[in-house]
Amino acid sequence: MGEAQSGSQSGKSTFESFGRKVDAKVGNFGPRIEDEVKRVIAYLNDQVVPQVRQNSSSALRAASEQLGRLADYLEQQRRTATQEQGEGDKRSA
Repeated sequence: MGEAQSGSQSGKSTFESFGRKVDAKVGNFGPRIEDEVKRVIAYLNDQVVPQVRQNSSSALRAASEQLGRLADYLEQQRRTATQEQGEGDKRSA
């Protein structure tokens, strides 16, 4: 039993040593990563969002025109169907 404990102890210390080394290396990246994230956010806010808003309004205008045409078409179809139905009723009478 003594060997199993000492084996796990040396494995534990090796793992802890590895963890410390990783923390030391990765810990230095934290400020750099934060700076990069800030740059990406600034780019999105300054460049991407205005373009999306501009293009979105253009897309909404185009969609609005298409919806207006669709409404006109549906009204025309309804009028045509009503007229045909009225003519069919007159013929059968």
